[in-house]
Amino acid sequence: MVLNRKSGTPLHAQAEKVLRKLIESDEYKSGKLLPKEVELSKQLHISRNTLRQATTKLVNEGLLERKKGVGTRVARKGISVGVKNWLSFSQEMKMLGIEVKNYELHLSFKQANSEIANFFGVEEGTRCLVLERLRGNTENPFVYFVSYFNPALPLSGEENYVKPLYEMLENDKGIIVKTSKEEISARLAGDFIAGKLEISANDPILIRKRFVYDTEGVPVEYNQGYYRSDSFTYTIEATR
Repeated sequence: MVLNRKSGTPLHAQAEKVLRKLIESDEYKSGKLLPKEVELSKQLHISRNTLRQATTKLVNEGLLERKKGVGTRVARKGISVGVKNWLSFSQEMKMLGIEVKNYELHLSFKQANSEIANFFGVEEGTRCLVLERLRGNTENPFVYFVSYFNPALPLSGEENYVKPLYEMLENDKGIIVKTSKEEISARLAGDFIAGKLEISANDPILIRKRFVYDTEGVPVEYNQGYYRSDSFTYTIEATR
C-alpha cells in the first residue's frame, strides 16, 4: 500500500496497480466493498482526485462498479467484447473511401457532469473544453459528435480543430492517444438530435461512447457520437 514518489511512474498508475491487487484478493472477489475513497487516499498518501483517476479507469474497464450511497466493489463477471486497432472517425471514413464533410463545428467550455468528472478525476462542475461537430459525407450529415477534453491538458480552444483531431493533438500538442474503450447503445433520436441528423424524432439512432486514453493511461477525451442508424454498422470479429 506504499507508493514510490521517486518513481517515474505516475501516482495514479501506481494506485491503479494497488487496486488491481485488491481486486484479485479473495475477500474483495466475494463482494466486500473496497475501502472508502477518503480512507484509501489517506493510506496511499495521495489526493482523492488521483485515487479517483485510478478507480475510474478500472470502472470503465468493467472491473469495478460504483453505487451511489453504497460504495465501490469488484464487478460481477460478464461478457465484454473489445476491438483492437481502433481508428478515428476520419481514418474510418478514409478506409471506406468516403469524403468527410464538417457541417457544423463549435467550441465552448461547459461544466462536467458526474460521469465525465469521474472519468477525468476532477470535481463535478469543472469547466472542460467541449468540441461539437456535425459530420457526414457530401450528401448529408450522419453523425453528431460531442467531445469533452481533460481540463488538465494544454488546450485553449484556439487550436485548429478542422484538422483530424488525433493528428492535431499529436503534432501540435504532443498528446498521443493510444486506447479507446467503447460503449454502444440505441434509442430514439429525440427533437435535438433529429434536427441535427435531418431525421424524425422517432427514428432510431445508435450512440457510440468513447473513453480515450494516452500512452500513459491518462484520460484525454470523453466522446459521444450520435449516428443515424441507416448509416452506421458496428462490426465485431472474434476468433476462437
